[in-house]
Amino acid sequence: MEQENLNTPVALIVGVTGMVGVALTEALKKPTTIGGPWTVYGVSRRPLPTWFPSSQLDKYFICDTVNGDTTHKVLSPLSSKITHLFWLAFQVNETEELNVSCNSSMLSNVLNSLTYSPNSKLSHVTLQTGTRHYFGPNFNPTISTKLVPRDPPFREDYPRLPVTNFYYALEDIVAASYSKSFTYSIHRASIIIGASTRSYINGLLMLSVYALICKHENHPFRYYGNRYNWEHFWDASDANLLAEQQIWAATTEKAKNQAFNCTNGDVFTWKLLWRVLCDVFDVEFVAFDEKYKFDCVSFMRDKGEVWDKIVEENGLYETKLEEITCFGVASGILKLEFQHVCSMNKSRELGFLGYANTLVSIKAWVERMRQLKILP
Repeated sequence: MEQENLNTPVALIVGVTGMVGVALTEALKKPTTIGGPWTVYGVSRRPLPTWFPSSQLDKYFICDTVNGDTTHKVLSPLSSKITHLFWLAFQVNETEELNVSCNSSMLSNVLNSLTYSPNSKLSHVTLQTGTRHYFGPNFNPTISTKLVPRDPPFREDYPRLPVTNFYYALEDIVAASYSKSFTYSIHRASIIIGASTRSYINGLLMLSVYALICKHENHPFRYYGNRYNWEHFWDASDANLLAEQQIWAATTEKAKNQAFNCTNGDVFTWKLLWRVLCDVFDVEFVAFDEKYKFDCVSFMRDKGEVWDKIVEENGLYETKLEEITCFGVASGILKLEFQHVCSMNKSRELGFLGYANTLVSIKAWVERMRQLKILP
């Protein structure tokens, strides 16, 4: 029979094939990672894609956590093994009320399964959310332009907005219902920069595909937001940095039962970022012109066959344009009119000093997606 070290922490990553799931899997398996050596299990709804570093996982489970019976059948046998749950999963529905219902059920199903046994070893839950905590639901492009945010830079101690938000529901489940048996930490990410074809929104992959199609078709690579974001500050979250902070909080006593922003610690304008993308993909930089009305959603609507051709010609991992892009949401985000910047002071004051250079991260993660044959 399989022999396991009883002192080895066992991590279960739900949403393991997303951008942070990839980074977290690799980070936990490094021999120098704090709290280790770690045993790492992964869960997602579908089989692992060929680009995923599956050798880094000790076990992998296919499970649709929306289904309570299925989740219990798959995960309850692990309740005497799992010490740390890393929750990276979410689903997006037509309304925020459905988002609350669906995502709450998913998280509750997993937690119920892992705490089912009296021998449950679950000691810490890591919950990843995002900065929509500070400005409300933005997945619907008709709503995103009407959002009224808290004043930036966003701070963890800001009161919640008086709106329905599934992030609030997930925080409540972890903090109120289960905190007697385990500790938790909450990690609010900005725009995540990483490598995955399975994330609901991989902004870097979406922009990369857009740049490659423009290059292939000899179209100008136009910015599709407003002037405000072209010129004002934003921040981002490198997937490796998110993994680093999540492991730190899971293994640091003073970080327990706390919420943390997690951004790279620098800022950028979309004008600067656009120049980096132009350099990476060897396309001409086109300055933003407010007089030129450009609708990226309409432009990309019939480009599925172009992307299919790029994938085939370069022998890439097979993806469909509609699966890896979400230009309606992206266009709405880039029409917001507030500086999207978080404070990292709380993390720093408690001892987490990780950071990343956003514009360098862009280049590094594009190169990683090239290595994984997601991009040419």
